[in-house]
Amino acid sequence: YTGNDDNIIADLLTPFSYRGRSCRIVGGLLGQWAVWTQTAVRMLSDIHRLHSDTVISAEWLTKNAALTDANAVLFDAANNFAGCIPGINEILRRQGLLPSARCLNPEERLSPGQSAEIDRILNAYPELADTEFVAANVSRWLE
Repeated sequence: YTGNDDNIIADLLTPFSYRGRSCRIVGGLLGQWAVWTQTAVRMLSDIHRLHSDTVISAEWLTKNAALTDANAVLFDAANNFAGCIPGINEILRRQGLLPSARCLNPEERLSPGQSAEIDRILNAYPELADTEFVAANVSRWLE
């Protein structure tokens, strides 16, 4: 699994040479599975279907940049990850999966400007969010 917040998709697409053997990272960043999971699963499946001799479309570089930007906002990289858990909770709240973005530690909350940045990434990259999928299933999941 990649632990590189800044290059998840590129890490998954890149063949690495280790001791004379070519190998690939086969799983995405764990934090990415906290929200927008359907999209993450779809992207990972699509990447796994690509063969090593396939020319990689520039579209994947665009997706890599979008995912890197979105993750930086969600996990609050600009503030040393102070709003990491509240950022995840805020997405889940907006999707109706949590009643609030509050954390067990009342000191943990969205960083200043993080909510506006979440608005920005949701507007800039609607294809990353599982909005329709969650809306179609949330009532059943919360029964």
